[in-house]
Amino acid sequence: MEHAVPVKIAEMGRELGPQVVETCRALYADTHAALGARVPALAMDCTYGPHERHRLDLYRTSATSDLPVVLFVHGGGFRMGDKAGGANVARAMAEAGFLGAAMNYRLLPDARWPEGGEDVVAAVEWLRANCAAHDGDPARIVVVGTSAGSVHIATALRLRPDLPVAGAVLLSGLYGYTPLDERDEPYYGPDADYPQRMPRDAVAQTAIPLFVACAQYDPQRFQAEFLGLMQARLERHGTMPVGMIVPGHNHYTLAMHIGGEDRRLLDEIVRFVEGC
Repeated sequence: MEHAVPVKIAEMGRELGPQVVETCRALYADTHAALGARVPALAMDCTYGPHERHRLDLYRTSATSDLPVVLFVHGGGFRMGDKAGGANVARAMAEAGFLGAAMNYRLLPDARWPEGGEDVVAAVEWLRANCAAHDGDPARIVVVGTSAGSVHIATALRLRPDLPVAGAVLLSGLYGYTPLDERDEPYYGPDADYPQRMPRDAVAQTAIPLFVACAQYDPQRFQAEFLGLMQARLERHGTMPVGMIVPGHNHYTLAMHIGGEDRRLLDEIVRFVEGC
């Protein structure tokens, strides 16, 4: 039962790693299965580019047209992950009355910075050109990313300051406010190149509406990134974006729990999308 989940998450603390990921997935296996039964895919493996991982899935429950489009970009430390792992977010967005989408992107060892951001740009452009055929509104695309997915969205904002999206939701991402972790050097390149490759100025300056969140049990690095971005936005704009420190969740469950009984983050994202 989900009422026991917060205790189990608290017991895991701030740890990262494959074993923690699998433990977290097990906590939400039944929730994701039920959500999948309620919201089957509308279209699968839509090709948005030439690489084999340039694929995205679509979900919809509403019978109306001109729906806001919510594209989810999964995490995975630049090395792993799949759109199937983010299907719960896309399905939850469909249940909320939007056109939900979940994308794959290129991974290490094939991908290097800034290719993840390039893939987000390409997926957004594909949705702009094709979402109307699935009752989506190409003028109301909102991108949602977690961990590496948030990094790729932030990079897309650097590559394309005019990225044609109505809003961006960044969950537990890296924006350039903490030093490079050696685990991420294979993607970013040498430490000396890291400051020039981080999108901190692009995310701080963008006029695109932002929703920024981290988890209570996120590692300190991700919490510092959250605070750094909020402070930078305050200094540059005189106000902070919509933000949330989500109680009772860790780096992985921040996205995994969306679509379950705990609706605190989901409801805030839905309100944000509706306002974009």
